[in-house]
Parts: sequence; structure tokens; C-alpha cells
Amino acid sequence: VQLVESGGNLVQPGGSLRLSCAASGFTFSSSPMSWARQAPGKGLDWVSAIYTDGDTLYADSVKGRFTISRDNAKNTVYLQMNSLKAEDTAVYYCAMGPLGLGPRGQGTQVTVSS
Repeated sequence: VQLVESGGNLVQPGGSLRLSCAASGFTFSSSPMSWARQAPGKGLDWVSAIYTDGDTLYADSVKGRFTISRDNAKNTVYLQMNSLKAEDTAVYYCAMGPLGLGPRGQGTQVTVSS
């Protein structure tokens, strides 16, 4: 299993970013996928999940601002993040499975600051 996240950056409050996660080594289309994040000095927090039928779930803290999607033809899962806040600053990981606890990538840093 290999998961490679990209798209993290420094962005101002209110800005947007799109994270991508390229997957390989397993049958991507058959696996729920998720995003989790870890802020400095804190534990891993689940952010969002997408199931094989396209159903999505979001943490209350990001609902209405973040959108998870997947492209099975490209073996890629995305996280569109809008209206970013300082408290969204974290390393973001994609993971196999819906809970953010499965095999994960190396993460991508998102910093929200003016």
C-alpha cells in the first residue's frame, strides 16, 4: 500500500486549498478512504470519509467547508478545503478505510496564517 498526499501550503484565513492523495498497491475502487489531521502537539483527528458508493461523512468542525471526493480512474482521493481557519493548521493524512486509522501516507502540511 502506498499513499502520497500533496497540495498542502501556507494560506491566509478564508482561503482555499485542494489536497490530493494518490493511491497504489491495493484495489482503490473497493476501499473507503478518509482524511485525518494532526495539529502541533495534538492527537490525530478524523476529518472526512468517502465510501465506495460515494457517500461522504464529515467531522462537525469541517462540515460545510470541506468536500471529499474520489476519482477511481486515477486512484486518487481529494479534499477541497474552503473558508480555512487558523485551527485547520495541521499535517493532513489520507488513509485506507473510513476512520483515518488505516495505512496512511506521509502527510502534507497545511498552515493557515496571515
